[in-house]
Amino acid sequence: MSDVKKLAEKLMALDDQMVACMKCGMCQAVCPVFAETMLEADVTRGKIALLEKLAHEMIKDPDEVNEKLNRCLLCGSCAANCPSGVKIMDIFIKARVIVTEYKGLSATKKLIFKGLLTRPKLFNLLTDISAKFQGPFASVADESAGTASCAMLNPLLGERHFMPLTKKPFRKDYPSMDTPRGVSGLKVAFFPGCVVDKMFPHVGHAAIKVLKHHGVGIFLPKGQACCGIPTLASGDQDSFIVLMKQNIKAFEDGNFDYLVTPCATCTATIKETWIKMIEDEDPIFIEKVQDLADKTMDITEFLIDVVGISVPDESKKGGKVVTYHDPCHLAKSLGVTAQPRALLKKNDKYEFKEMNEANRCCGCGGSFNLYHYDLSKSIGERKADNVRAVGAEVVTTSCPACMMQLGDMLSQSGGGIEVRHVLEIYADSIEK
Repeated sequence: MSDVKKLAEKLMALDDQMVACMKCGMCQAVCPVFAETMLEADVTRGKIALLEKLAHEMIKDPDEVNEKLNRCLLCGSCAANCPSGVKIMDIFIKARVIVTEYKGLSATKKLIFKGLLTRPKLFNLLTDISAKFQGPFASVADESAGTASCAMLNPLLGERHFMPLTKKPFRKDYPSMDTPRGVSGLKVAFFPGCVVDKMFPHVGHAAIKVLKHHGVGIFLPKGQACCGIPTLASGDQDSFIVLMKQNIKAFEDGNFDYLVTPCATCTATIKETWIKMIEDEDPIFIEKVQDLADKTMDITEFLIDVVGISVPDESKKGGKVVTYHDPCHLAKSLGVTAQPRALLKKNDKYEFKEMNEANRCCGCGGSFNLYHYDLSKSIGERKADNVRAVGAEVVTTSCPACMMQLGDMLSQSGGGIEVRHVLEIYADSIEK
């Protein structure tokens, strides 16, 4: 990093945030990674001990520091259970930024983040081309979960059962929208997110159907980009801000009451993370980011709390058994847990049953799954076991990334269980 003074300021700011940690070890009881490895370096307390001497350790071996920091799902379980209220996710994200600014991004990440992800048109074109040519290489692994496998790519992907790219992304059906307020008197901006667009367009379709049914106007602008969390999780704050600016530009001319998204991670990123990473930006831009953050809601929260959908106290007995997995960024970061379950109870063809450890991380963690698949899989298998134990025929969630992980884990453990978004179940209950 060329600006040594700026680096020193960031290190000091990090120190100020870590002072509140009492080293009590409460984080051990809830950390999914520690539960698998039992290594102190993998739990929050161990990482904070590392960060307290970050400058020395980073100079000595930046790659080792980077590796230890990245052995974290960023699930927020530790922060949600910290008796001192330490802002652990903020600390870890900012530490990753510091280390990346010191050692630099790898050539691969530079290509992906700066050359591809920050150029949405090119990113979309590449994924569209990839979707057309994946057919000969991918075979169906489990129809219920919607997964595929590819023996040829096992050296690269491991034994993953992955969600294939859709042949027709969501943006092809809905390149843009700007409909007036209906009977609800409300209008929302809709942010589908990358994974819905490129893997689960049916989730986006369900969202549009539900919003139209309730008379909610929809503003869906062209020019949307990734929410930026993959870049920030890798410490690339510059690309994160580029993506943020692209999205602010896309939505700034819209006249809407709320911004809703069917992706828990996108919701938490826009609502909580964007504003924390732009302290050096122009005040006018900061104001725009804060305004959008204040309007941002998970779509299930919007439907229950704002639209006011009435729900039965209990789901109908004797229907298809459905359970729900709490996405970490929705439950632990935003406290949204009751609303998705309420929507599930609206479909009388399903009987909702709560699984054990519903709010325990599924093990995805975005890039964590790519770099630490063995750990990710071990954590995910525990979730798959809980899904099966409750007798579920369908498992739902409110996060597309969790859908990918659930699909992989259930498919590899025998398959036969559908993986769906909560919105899809509710949309099925609405007459066309």
